[in-house]
Order: sequence, then structure tokens, then C-alpha cells
Amino acid sequence: MLKKHPRALAFIFFTEMWERVGFYTLMAILVLYMDKVLGWPDARKGDYFGLFLGLCYFVPLLGGWLGDKVLGQIRTVQAGAFLMAFGYVGLAVSGPGRVTTFYVGLLLIALGTGIFKVNMAVLVGNLYADKAQLKDAGYNIFYMGVNLGAMVAPIIATVNNAVFHSYNLSFWIAAIGMIFALIIFRAGEPHLRPMDSLLGTGGRTPKEAADSTAPVARSAAMDKKEEHQRIATLVILFLIVIFFWIAFYQNFFGLTLFAERSTIVLSWLRPETYQFFEPFFILALTPLLLALFSRLNRAGKEPSTPVKILLGMIIMSLAMIVMVCASLAGGNRDQNIMSPAWLIGTYFFVTMAEILISPMGQSFVSKVAPPRIAGLMMGGWFAATAAGSYGSGMLGKSYSRLAHHEFFLLLVALMAVAAVLVTVFLKKLNRFST
Repeated sequence: MLKKHPRALAFIFFTEMWERVGFYTLMAILVLYMDKVLGWPDARKGDYFGLFLGLCYFVPLLGGWLGDKVLGQIRTVQAGAFLMAFGYVGLAVSGPGRVTTFYVGLLLIALGTGIFKVNMAVLVGNLYADKAQLKDAGYNIFYMGVNLGAMVAPIIATVNNAVFHSYNLSFWIAAIGMIFALIIFRAGEPHLRPMDSLLGTGGRTPKEAADSTAPVARSAAMDKKEEHQRIATLVILFLIVIFFWIAFYQNFFGLTLFAERSTIVLSWLRPETYQFFEPFFILALTPLLLALFSRLNRAGKEPSTPVKILLGMIIMSLAMIVMVCASLAGGNRDQNIMSPAWLIGTYFFVTMAEILISPMGQSFVSKVAPPRIAGLMMGGWFAATAAGSYGSGMLGKSYSRLAHHEFFLLLVALMAVAAVLVTVFLKKLNRFST
């Protein structure tokens, strides 16, 4: 699968994998930690969950600017990794009587994640400056690294909780994961340096780097009219995908509470363990989808990136319909009586939708964004994620106030609106998608 791809992709893959081990260990237990250790009500949990995730995905606007204009992608990634490592240590020493370190830890993780994520995504796009036909596949492989880490994380959290009964130990392990990520990234730096917007020519000034022949700088001049059209196309996509992220991030809120309060608890299947299934399905399904799209491409029938995104919106609505049915079948009672199959089936559909939207969306931004502001536009993608993740927390506050089937029916409606909007703007979105 990696034969035709740049060698640097392997270093990015494993760096991202270890960073995600830390982040998704946190996400698997964040709501549970606020619930069981800090004793917060759902409304307060929703506020902090939404604010934290929103900041994680809003900071990439700053991170994109830092990577494009100030530090370059490599140095910005390293700065983000250090911030996250210190943030996990803050969470590890927090507790009911030490809530300040919890707040500071979340803030450092959000800042670090924000500037780390966007620049990793830009580096992936820069790898394919001369191989545009492989860009979608490259982002899907990169996304498999993300989800390999995400799959390991809930297992770590489950074992710690079952054996050591300690959420704080999981936070320490998250910090160790960040150290591994930094070591791998440093080892790959010689291969990554040519892909850095500012450092690709040996640490020259931004003007010198822009004038160089580094892969990220080799692009035809773009007139202002086309540049504005491309930016407008991306803004349309950003506004639409907000709806997707509102639904998606119920993985860590509404679906986690459903697992804790409505689903049968088994010795090997605890509320935090359900976070395993989505990345597992991604690792299992991504190679199959890549093979399918490759075959369709050879036949001249591969759908465009915006069409893949439309299919993802439709599939996500199916995931939420499953949860509506699960709630009506007994989940509304908040008794641990529901089969785990309901949640596992939901995660299957969520995974299909995520594969078609998240890596495809990042690939689309990389294709469409004007080269001089590629980092900023990738930051815009994550800012849309920020708005959606914050919205997921705000909607999550009503999980206990609404009947659960009504809660998930709202998400079905949001996804239907998103699918309609993609359809309406499909021609415009397709214009620059090749």
C-alpha cells in the first residue's frame, strides 16, 4: 500500500499514531472522569467538553499561520507536542481537590493539539505536490495512523480502569505516548524537511523559501479571481461540515453516556471500551475502500471528493437512525439492559461516514487551497471542526433533558440538512476538486 508513496509518510504515520494514543486515551475517559471523579452534572460536563474540543479545533487557525509564516510546519509540530505532553501531566496530577491542574492541562492539550494537527495535515499534502493523483490515498493512509492510535487508546483506558481503577494513570500513559511521537518525528525530520514551507530550503527566510524550488513552492501563479473563488468554495464546505462534526463528536458524549447508562456492562466491555470499535472499523475498512476507489479510478468512474463527502453525510444519518431505534427499544429508560450490538452497529456506520468525510475533506482542502495560504485554509477546516465539536457539547447538555430518541432524532435532522446543502452546492464544490 505504501510502495508508491513518499518515504516521509511512514514517519508522519507513526508520529500521528502515538500522538493519537494520548489524545484518544483522554477522549475515552474525559466525560467519565468528569462524571465519576469530579462529580459534575451533565450540563457542566457538556460545557467543558464542548469548550475543550472547540478550542482543539479552533487553534489550528493560529497553527496554520505559525506553520505558513513564522516557524514552519516542523517546528510548530514540535511545539505542539511539548504542550500536549505537559498538559497530560497536568491531568495526571489533577483530582477533586486539584481542579486547577485539570483546567490548565486541558488548555495546554487544546493549544498543543491545535497547532500540531493542522501542520501534520499540511505536511501530508506537501508530500504530494507532484503526485496529486495519490493525494486522496495518502490522506487515507495518514488517517489509518490516526486510527491505529485511536484503537489502542480505549484498550489502555479499559485495562487501567479495570485493573488499577485509575483514570490518572491513563493520563500518565498519554504523556508517554507524546514522548514517543516526538522521538519518531525527530528521527524523520531529514525526510520531512524538504516538505516544510519555511525550512524546506535549509532554514531560509520565508521570502527565500517562497522563491525556492521546494515541492511546496512549485505551483503556477494564481490570479486573484481564482484565488477568491477557491476560498469561497472552501468556506462553503467548512460551513456544511459543521453539521457532521456535531453528530460525530457524540461518540465521546451522547454515545458514551448511552453506553454507561443504557447498555449492558460486561467485564471486557465497559463504557470507555466502545471507543475501540470506530478506529478498528477504520483500519479494517479503509484498505477495502481504497481498493474500491482505485478500481473505479482505473475504470474512470471514481466519484469526486465532494460526492464522497455527500455519501458520508447520508451514512452518518443512518448511524443516528440506529440510535433512535435503540432508544425506542429500551434505551430511553436509562437502565443497563440494551445489547452492545446497538452501539457497535452505530459505530460501524459512523466509521463509514468518517472515512468518506474526514480524510477526504482534508485532501479536498489541500487540492483547492491557494498555495500561499495552504496552512491557513487547513486551519479553516479544523475551525469548522471546532464549531461542530463545540456544538456537540452544547447539544450534549440536553441528553438528560430530552428523551434519548428525540436527542438522536435531532442529529438525524442535522445530517439531512447537511446532505441537502452538499447536493445544492455540488457543482461549485466539484469545480476545483481534481
